[in-house]
Amino acid sequence: MIIDLWLFIPACFAINLAFGPNNLMAMTNAAKSGVRFATTAACGRFLAFLPMILISALGLGVLMSASAWAFTAAKVIGAAYLIYLGIKLLRADVPETEMTTEGTGLKIAFRRETLVAFSNPKAILTFAAFFPQFVNPESYWASYALEGAIFLVLEFVAILAYALVGRVAASGAGQYLTHVQKLSGGTMIVFGLGLLWARKPGSV
Repeated sequence: MIIDLWLFIPACFAINLAFGPNNLMAMTNAAKSGVRFATTAACGRFLAFLPMILISALGLGVLMSASAWAFTAAKVIGAAYLIYLGIKLLRADVPETEMTTEGTGLKIAFRRETLVAFSNPKAILTFAAFFPQFVNPESYWASYALEGAIFLVLEFVAILAYALVGRVAASGAGQYLTHVQKLSGGTMIVFGLGLLWARKPGSV
């Protein structure tokens, strides 16, 4: 159904494990509020990835890749949101209490994961450029569906890995949790600036 499945899985997992805004958020949430909280909140990114995979399967990802205007608009919005989150973390003197409860805090964390995933135009371009390399033309839709399912399963594994790292780091240096939050905020701003300066694939 998929060409070279043995190659697709490790290559896909490498993408899932890549250190980025969403994985940083999962690690930070776990350090503050536990692995269960972080993994539940991180499922918000699936609300972004599912339509992105569908859009790419329909061929619209290629259109976005070719459209300088669409790419620029998406990356500016995404960069602004990441920088906003980074500044919010930097200005907090203590770990945010809104993330420490299972009610409103979890809803906020879930929404942030979804928005951060949506705000990165590179995600849909990844699906548009990476998935087609392994699609079997004779079973196009079945191939895309299987690739999407594998990606989402591996994404959850990556979420769990980052959450565990965050929790272990927090348990070993709980008194430095505020500093970890500041570092996370600064890194989030760096991600935002990096996205702002990102070039559209294929451009010089």
